[in-house]
Amino acid sequence: MEAAAGSGAQRRPAGGGKKKKMTKKLQRYWEGAPQPDTPADAPSKAKRRRNEKTRPRAGAKGSLQARKVLRASEAAGRISGKRDPFPGAAPLPHHKVKKFQRGQKSQLAGASSQRLRDHLALLEQKVELAVQQAARMELLLPEEPGFLEGDPGEDTCTIAQADIAEAIDIASATKHFELTLNQFGPYRMDYTRPGRHLLLGGRRGHVAALDWQTKSLLCEINVMETVTDVTWLHTENMFAVAQRRWLYVYDNQGVELNCLKRFNGVLRMEFLPYHFLLATASETGFLQYLDISVGKEVATICTRGGRLGVMGQNPANAIVHLGHSNGTVTLWSPNVKEPLVRMLCHQGGVRAVAVDSSGTYMATSGLDRKLRIYDLRAYQPLQSLVLPVGAGHLSFSQRGLLAAACGDVVQVYRDVPVQPPHKPYLSHTLPWAAHGLRFCPFEDVLGVGHGSGFTSLLAPGAGQANFDALENNPFRSRKQRQEWEVKALLEKIPSELITLDPGQLGQVDAITMEQKHQERVERLGFDPQAKPTFQPRRKLKGRSSAGSLLRRKKKVANEEQRTKIQKSLEQQQAAERERKVAPRAKRSALDRFRK
Repeated sequence: MEAAAGSGAQRRPAGGGKKKKMTKKLQRYWEGAPQPDTPADAPSKAKRRRNEKTRPRAGAKGSLQARKVLRASEAAGRISGKRDPFPGAAPLPHHKVKKFQRGQKSQLAGASSQRLRDHLALLEQKVELAVQQAARMELLLPEEPGFLEGDPGEDTCTIAQADIAEAIDIASATKHFELTLNQFGPYRMDYTRPGRHLLLGGRRGHVAALDWQTKSLLCEINVMETVTDVTWLHTENMFAVAQRRWLYVYDNQGVELNCLKRFNGVLRMEFLPYHFLLATASETGFLQYLDISVGKEVATICTRGGRLGVMGQNPANAIVHLGHSNGTVTLWSPNVKEPLVRMLCHQGGVRAVAVDSSGTYMATSGLDRKLRIYDLRAYQPLQSLVLPVGAGHLSFSQRGLLAAACGDVVQVYRDVPVQPPHKPYLSHTLPWAAHGLRFCPFEDVLGVGHGSGFTSLLAPGAGQANFDALENNPFRSRKQRQEWEVKALLEKIPSELITLDPGQLGQVDAITMEQKHQERVERLGFDPQAKPTFQPRRKLKGRSSAGSLLRRKKKVANEEQRTKIQKSLEQQQAAERERKVAPRAKRSALDRFRK
């Protein structure tokens, strides 16, 4: 009796003292439901349980049970034993997801095999997951974009650059500066894609490359010849200078790397970064493409449009836009000798052309003093604005601001494609007439080259607030730049893929494929893709008699004929349904004679 009772309570000491008070064991949520009392015939287990700690040991049965309960609670949307009031992932607004979407989804129904459909579906899942992750991580970006806001009743165009520089922090205020270069102007200028380095080219031969943020000079030379245009190439180590006779390529130390005598009389240049192509427009009316990765001339096109002094590029599809003296703008690709599109934009000559970063809108200015915005999806005008003085230079920022240089006045417009602007967003007067205009990437800075040097203007809201370090990193080191250059060369897009609609590259040209098939049939004398005639397999035990073989051939032929008839009937039924759904036109008396 004493042994049986001792299993459930503390044994009485020899001295006959009082019983120790039992403390109830604490129950944790990971231990699950309470266990029943220990049977009386197991004293060793009860004693061992009293000596154990409250939390079960790793690997013990209680630990396994706790993990099962924890998993069950997580599956039920519970945290610490309570139900989660907001189960699942947080919802994402549609406009944030749409911001990171690229292209259109794949058409799974048009895939030829189930394996291909599964592969495309898996790729679509990965793309959708990447888009959602990018939209969620946008909350962690360090910078936020914004625009200049004036006081109630105050126009932002009346705010001077000195007032903006005084109101912002010191680091941003240093981005507003002016370089006085009176001897060799007027100046053309260009920024690198990361936006860190600046290239200046004076009409009288002065060429300078510098890090404009630290004001450190990379090189400064005088080519002793007229300079018409300058542009950076794929990195800040190389730049091209269009001189009076030929085209020259220099490194960042001012050393001449190459002299391209086939490119003579160049007036304007545009560099296509993803194709490593340098497009040049000459005074003789020729549009030429140079592949700088191999030093080969890709295409030479005679535009038959006279002197080509107006040039721009579409960043979305690498199409070159040229403005002509007859008021037309032509779109060119190195694969076609004729213009892809010819648009009549102005009654007089075209003075400037610019395309926004999305490739949707194009801005043009002409001798008729009009500034027009066109939708490149439909090639239709959206807005038209009459300026007091015609704009000689245009430039779009990364966030859609449009800068126009009207003589010695630089005006910046906001939301031009949405509504016609009644007044500019910013305005600044230069000491001389502007000769070059360009927004700095990833910075709220507008660079202007003019007759007396260069001026860096502050344009709040112009650049993207955050940059992709794998694409364009302003703070990359020498090693990172070398690795990026190798990767960019490996991912170079061939010039044959430059088209108006880049989405067509993923589609099958059925007409061309059918033509190639017909040419192959004519060349071989037979159709290699034709289905061979059915030949019954020979069977044993007298089952391959002449009558049996004939019956099997007829059976297969009848099945093929039945399939063809079913397809024709389905087509007829579909045409009949479309005819019934379509509205009936007014019947004529002669309809009775139609078959």
